[in-house]
This record gives sequence, C-alpha cells and structure tokens, in this order.
Amino acid sequence: MTDTSTTTKAAATKRERSSVILTDRMCERRVTKRTKIYDRKCPGLYASLTVAGTTTLSVKFTDAETGKQRSGWLGVYNSETFTVEQARAKVYSLRGTGAAAMAETFRDRKAQQARRGKTVDEIIDERIAWMKTPVRKPDGEMRPRLEAWENTASHLNRFLRPGLGKKLAMEVTKHDIATRSNDIVAGKFGKPSVSNARHMRKAASGLFNWAAEAGRDYVTASPCVNLPKLDPEHPRTRVLSEDEIRIFWHGLDRADMPWDRRTRLALKFELVTMLRSSELLRAHRDELFDLNGEHPRFDVPLKRVKKRRVIQQPLSDLALEIIREAFASEDQQFVFESPVYKGQPIHRKAMAAALRGTKHEKHKTKTKTPGICELLGLRRFTPHDLRRTAATLAGDLGFDDAAIAKCLDHAVSRKGDVVVPTVTGKVYNHSKRMKEKRAVLDGVAVELRRIIAQPVKAVERTGLRLAA
Repeated sequence: MTDTSTTTKAAATKRERSSVILTDRMCERRVTKRTKIYDRKCPGLYASLTVAGTTTLSVKFTDAETGKQRSGWLGVYNSETFTVEQARAKVYSLRGTGAAAMAETFRDRKAQQARRGKTVDEIIDERIAWMKTPVRKPDGEMRPRLEAWENTASHLNRFLRPGLGKKLAMEVTKHDIATRSNDIVAGKFGKPSVSNARHMRKAASGLFNWAAEAGRDYVTASPCVNLPKLDPEHPRTRVLSEDEIRIFWHGLDRADMPWDRRTRLALKFELVTMLRSSELLRAHRDELFDLNGEHPRFDVPLKRVKKRRVIQQPLSDLALEIIREAFASEDQQFVFESPVYKGQPIHRKAMAAALRGTKHEKHKTKTKTPGICELLGLRRFTPHDLRRTAATLAGDLGFDDAAIAKCLDHAVSRKGDVVVPTVTGKVYNHSKRMKEKRAVLDGVAVELRRIIAQPVKAVERTGLRLAA
C-alpha cells in the first residue's frame, strides 16, 4: 500500500515538475511521438499532441463518487475556434459547478455525442463499405460501386482520418478542410503535393455530400464549399525527340538489359498503340481479333478503361509484330505474361519501375537496379509520356485533334469550329471511328519505322551503364 502511494505521489510530482504555462504555440508543435503538456496556470488542464498533428485539450479531476482520478475531454485545439485560453475558461466554469456536476458532465459526454451524430471516423468507415459494395455494371458483371474506391479510401485514411477522425462530422468546418489541404501542400504529410491536396478535397467532398443525402443526414451541409483555390498543377509536357525514340527503341532490344523482355515489349506497345498502361498490361488472347486479317484490333473491356467504355483499338503492323513476339507459346493467355507468376499478367507498376529503376533492401544492405532511362542516358520519362509522344507524332503528320483524341480515348466536344452536343456522343452516336483511328495508328507506325531505321550512333556512344 505504501509503495503504491509513493509511486502515485512520485508520478504527480514528476508531472508537476514537467508542467509549464501552456500556450497556443505549444499546441501547434510537431512531435515524433504522443506528448502530453500539463498547464501550470490551470492545474489539471493538459494538451495531448499526436504525431498526426492533432492536439486535444483535456482536464484531470477527481471523481467525487469513486475518489479516483479521471480525464475529461474538452475538445480539439484550433487556433480560431478552441484555444488554450478558451479551454482554461471551460475548466474554471466546470469547477464552479462542483465536483459531482463536473463528473456528471463528462460521464454523459458519450451519450450526448451519440445523440448529436456520428464521428468522421464512423462516416469514413460507412462510406468505404458503401463504395466497395459489389453492384451489377452495364456489362453484366458484379463489381464495386465505385471501382476506384481504393484510391478514394487511401486519401480519406491518410489525410482526413488522422486529424479529424474523432471529431463529430456535424462539427467539421470549412476551416478544418482548408487546414488539412494547406498541411498537405506544406509537406506535413510527406512530400509537398498540390495534387494530393486536390485529391483529398475531392474525396472529402464526396464523403460529406454522401453524408448529407436524405436517409443519412449525418451532416446538414458539406464543409467542402468555397475553399481557397489551390495553386494550379502544371501538366506534364515530356515528349521524346526522334533521337530519344531511336535510342529508347533499340536500347530495349539490348540482350544485356536487366529488365524482362515482355516488360520492354509492353513499353513499345504503349508507344505504338497510344493505350494506357492499365488498359494494355492485362491484354488477353480473347481480346485480340482478326490478327491475320485485314482489320486486326484489340478490344479493351470497359472495366479496365478510365471512362468505363469499351475501347476498340486498331492494331498496326508494328503492334502485331510486338504481340507475336510477346506470345512465347500457344497456351499463353496474357500477351504480357509475368516472368514470375505463370498465367498472370505482369504487375501494373512494372513498366514505370523499369523506366525509373528500383531499390531493394536485403539483409540491411540497399541495392539498386538502374532504370532504362538511366541506362540509356535519357532524361527521365514515364510510360504515360509515351502516349503523349505518339500523339505528338500523329499531330506532326497532320492528323486533326479529333482523330488523335479518339485514339487516346479522350472525349471530343468540339471538332474544328463546330461544337458537338454531348448527348450526341453519349446517347446516339456510338461509332468507334475505326477508319480514322486506323489511319492515325498506321501513320504513327510508319513514322516510327522511319525514325528507328536511321543509324543509332547515340546508343553506341552512351552505352549501357550496368550495375556490377
């Protein structure tokens, strides 16, 4: 009994010694582990700082009924809506009601909170469950209600849940969302990113609009309105020059390249077909038609297409050469089969990793496999830049933007000076523009053959800087 009493007194003394006059600035500190700061000016008041950047203000008091020490949650610190001085005032007013009334206030808090509505954590959980619920799609398959739900869930879990999860959804303000957005741009969640801030806002807007729908009514209105504008994102403009295309194409054929041949063929295929990586990497034998006829094509099912519509992409003779080389055997089903998992396509990030290079950590030793760009001495680019390069080649050949847009699976609302009604393309005109697309892709193939047929002195000069 004496030992316990001594320990309790020692802990109280230690806490007293560590107390300071709590300020708003202290509540805004960044910490590497959960930290509590006790206020010397108002005994019992303390701030709890988390790694995620959220600070809560609470008070320690003795329960008159049990005689035990308890903690009462006062609120989440906010420089505009709930400051240290406001927390002190709240503690003083609670003490003025008496010990029994103070205990009763905190005892009933959870019941009051339940009556007032759900927390952000709770509506995020419900939203994710709703998004990933399988429903029947236009092609008859059962797939998640929102097929990109994993990306949305990631933004909610990484950026919204850490700072606002414990807060009642009804109490989230426009200021809260703007603060999270500013923190992302400032790099408080890793690398500074305007893109991540934009994605967080979109995910949060979807969450609160959904929460405000009739039948749920978790919030009365979305706080994601009239937010300060983010800085514009600068679109990528990387296009490979003719010399770079030549170096890249012939470099992919090098036998000493440390990347699987089918991954390299997939990179060529993106340049030749203008398809997205996600659309071509799972190319299946059943999706290829008339390979030996006059009108060969590749039908990409809508579940792999960004706009969720079937793409019928004509195949040029250069694309056919790549496909025939990629098929190593008659029983191979996926064009770009994984070298590791037989019967499966290569990983969705394989092409980007091959261009960029990868780092491995084994037995506390870091090793690096250099990327194709580094090995060939090319300025860094991504698989998506190959689509842009092919589209630019088509533009230089004189094809109009409407025909190129069809090859890229981009929506066309204007053709020349004529505005085309959206309903025409969505409801009435379902033409795949195969003749126009085939002309563009065949033209790109002819131009690529011209480029790669020239001498490749740059490759010989650069060489492959292979790792030992």
